[in-house]
This record gives sequence, C-alpha cells and structure tokens, in this order.
Amino acid sequence: MKSPLDVLKLFAAHDGTLQGAFLSRCARDPEALFLIQGSVSLSWRAFARQVDQLVSVLLDKGVAHGDRIAMIGRNDLTHVLALFALARIGAMLVPVNPDFGLREMSYVLRHADVQGVIAETAVLTIAGEVMAGMSPPPWVLISDGEAGSSSSLRGAMNVAVHQEPVREGIAQDTCIIIYTSGTTGFPKGVMHSQRNLVLAGEANVSRLHLQPQDRVLIILPFFHVNAVFYSLSGTLAAGACMILIPKFSASGFWQIAADQRATVVNIIEAIGTILCARDRSEYRPDHTLRVAYGVRQFAAPIFRKEFGIQKLFSGFGMTEIPGVCCNPWEGEYRPGSMGLIGEHPDPSIGWAQCRVVDDAGQDVKDNEVGEFWVRHPIVMQGYFRDAEQTAQAFHDGWLKTGDLVRRDADGYYFHLSRKKDIIRRRGENIAAAELEMVIGEHPAVYECAAVAVASSLGEDDILVAIVVKTGQLLVESDIVEWCRARLSAVKVPRYVVLMEELPHTPTHKVAKATLRGDAALLARAVDFQT
Repeated sequence: MKSPLDVLKLFAAHDGTLQGAFLSRCARDPEALFLIQGSVSLSWRAFARQVDQLVSVLLDKGVAHGDRIAMIGRNDLTHVLALFALARIGAMLVPVNPDFGLREMSYVLRHADVQGVIAETAVLTIAGEVMAGMSPPPWVLISDGEAGSSSSLRGAMNVAVHQEPVREGIAQDTCIIIYTSGTTGFPKGVMHSQRNLVLAGEANVSRLHLQPQDRVLIILPFFHVNAVFYSLSGTLAAGACMILIPKFSASGFWQIAADQRATVVNIIEAIGTILCARDRSEYRPDHTLRVAYGVRQFAAPIFRKEFGIQKLFSGFGMTEIPGVCCNPWEGEYRPGSMGLIGEHPDPSIGWAQCRVVDDAGQDVKDNEVGEFWVRHPIVMQGYFRDAEQTAQAFHDGWLKTGDLVRRDADGYYFHLSRKKDIIRRRGENIAAAELEMVIGEHPAVYECAAVAVASSLGEDDILVAIVVKTGQLLVESDIVEWCRARLSAVKVPRYVVLMEELPHTPTHKVAKATLRGDAALLARAVDFQT
C-alpha cells in the first residue's frame, strides 16, 4: 500500500481546478474505470468525452461563468458530469434534495436564482410549479428522459456539436452551493470553491489511505457534503473508481458491496445502527470492504467482529468546514472521539487549527467543555447572498461551529452536543446527546431522541422519544428506571413517548425541530413527574 503522499505523487501537478485534477489522473491510466452505476461503466477517458458533450449542451443553453444550475434527483452519473462540466465553464452546481416539498423546493430554487434545472422525471411536477413562477423561468433538461425527447439531457448530449474546449473556471471559482438541511429554519447556501473540493479529496486520501485500485461505494446523497467532499473528491484525488448507488438500501447494502467489489464506504451513524440491527442473512461474508468511515462507538465492535472491517474511522466536519478531525490511520482509536486534527498528505500544506472556547471566546483547559472554533484551508467561501449570516458565523477568521466539545490532553476531541441542543433544567445544562447515548445502550431501544419541553417551573423538562427494536418489548417506565440507574436525578426524563419511527432530515439525522413542533407529542407521552 502506497503512502498518501506517494499516491498523490503518481499524478502530474495541476492548477487546483476540477478539470486540472481530473486531467492529471486521466493521463496516468485513461482506460481505468472511473465510475460504475448499475450496468454502466465508464473509464476516465470515456467520462471525459461525456463531460465535453455536456459542456457543449450547457453552452448552447447560454450557461456562463457564475451561473447556477440546479440538479434535482437521486445519485447518478448526471450529478458527476454536471459538477465537472459546470466547473469547466466557471458555473456552479446546486444539488437539491428530490424529496423536497413545494415550500422547500421553492425556497432553494428561488434563493439560488438558478438559470437552469437538470431533473429526473419524478420531481418535474413540483419543480415545474416552482419554476413557472420564476422570471425568467429556468430552462429544464430531464436527466432520465428518452433520448428522442426535446428536453432529454441524454438526447441533447448525443447531438451536441463539438466546440473548442472551454476552460474559464479557475481554482477560486465557486463550483458548488450546498444547502444545509434547515432543521431550525430556512436552509443556508454554503459556497465552496473548486480548490476546496480538490483539497478535501486529497485530504481524504490521507484520512483513509485511498489507493488507485480502490472502489469507493457512494450511498450518501450528493446534496450532502459527505458524498461530494469525501467520496467523490477522494475518488478523484486517488485516481480510483466510484460506485454510485441512487439511494441507500439496508436490505441490499451487502449484496451491492460484494457484487461490485467495493473497498471503501462512507456512512453516517444512523446507517451504521441500521446495518447492525438487520437480519444477518443479508450479510455477505465475501465482501471486499477494507475501510468504513462514519462508524460510531456503538457500531464499531459489530463492524469489526461480525462484518470483518478492521479499519473504521470517525471524525468531524460540517458543510461549512469539511474534514476537520479524524481518528488516525495508525495509532489509538478512542471510542466516542472525533479523533485528532486531520492533515493533508503534503506536510507543506497546512490543515485545520482548532480551539475550544467559553462564551466569552476564551480558550478553556483540556477536558473542559466549550464551543469548537476552527480555521481551515477549505472553509466555506460564505453563505450565498447572506452577508449577515456569513459575518455572524466567524470571529476574527475563526468559524464558530456551534458544537460543544472537549479536548483531552493528547489532542483528541470529543463531541458532546450542538450548543443549541442543550436542555436547561433546574439550573443545570444537560446535553441531549448524553441522554441519547445512555438510553441508546438499552438492549430494546432502536433509536431515541431527547428534546426540551417547557416546564411549569420555568426552564425545561426532558421528553424522550423512543423507537423499540423489532421483536422487543418495552414500556415507558423501563426507560425511566434505566436512566435512574445510570444518570443523576436531574437528567432522568420526565416524559417518555414510544413511536413507530422518528422523523429524519434528508441526511438521516433525527429532525428534532419536527419533534419540538409536534404539539401532540407531549399529549401522547407518559408523564413521570414525581
């Protein structure tokens, strides 16, 4: 296995653009596989030809430097083509969740002020309703349409007139705007440059020791930072191959991983929990996965012992600052930690600087809790058309993450809670994440969420929503007794409600804003007021 720096040295130097990085990799082995989706397999050279075709289509549509084009659909080849083609022109991709309702879709398309939309057929009704009210209405290409259709992207690419290669995009140009999930209000459009995306991929080579022969399984959505800045860009940086899956399937995960000979996968905590809970008849012991990123403390023993994946990693990043921390490739794995500050394979390229500060912005001592502040070479360029929110996100060049963490004496960081996810009860600050960790260890609990509800005494009371594992028996009082045996009295929930499922954001996180806004939830809960 080559070291991360030796992997990067396999390829010629480039100018920091997506096109430059791609050409440097393509030149080494143009016939190697770059992308697999179902029955479609494209070499680096074949993918480059399709990018050329799409650039011609976009130019015919009038796309110019600085324009914004929405991509609405599940993961597929079109997303990757659009990212590279738009970057060539110096335009921006705006990936949009295809499950958005009318209100969410309207906000993103209008706020981004998109000039065009590439969409799968299933979303055309909602997207069309939004675009009809925009002036001028964006042009539309159907990503999965019949080749003969006038609005089919594939048909347009097949008849595209070859034009001289376009290289208007430069490294500092914004190439993507990713909208945050918006659990506390309207989402913000996070802008990143081509250089940010390329650097993030190179850092992922260091994080996971990606090799040119790797096959990176992409199951997380392209409207989320993880899939784009870790999996896709990591594949690019390593000169590897990506395997695109339209949407995560718990029942089909192991079959796909084994059949496609995947070697690397990025997941999130919820997916790890789901896979651990699935019937083992779905597991394929002949899989070739060697690395999994995003496996948290609860799932790690099962992934190692039962699933046979020894290299497990967990870290910290945000849409605004991808890839800040990670457990080291070699060295101690500290369960529950975000790991150490990450690094770029080239030691001459500095990486993140991190602080843990109190409410006054003063550094706290090791093992004390404070807010995580970060300086990062791939920090966002800002929130699109929101100078006020951008200014509020920074203090003297430090991005204020809004996350409460602690750092131990060896430099490992531990995430405790979102600063806004603190429950104030009887004068005590209680991290919802702590309650969820303890309750999640109950053998009958599949998933849980702790939220604050108003107390008649002022401040908050604690409500916990529980999903019970299939085949297990659990009553509300079991949770209270479990907590009383493990937590101080002030942290024992007053309310417990059993639910068939919890609401989730598009990135599989529990949608706590939805729980807090559900007026009927408290009425359904059992009150254990003493």
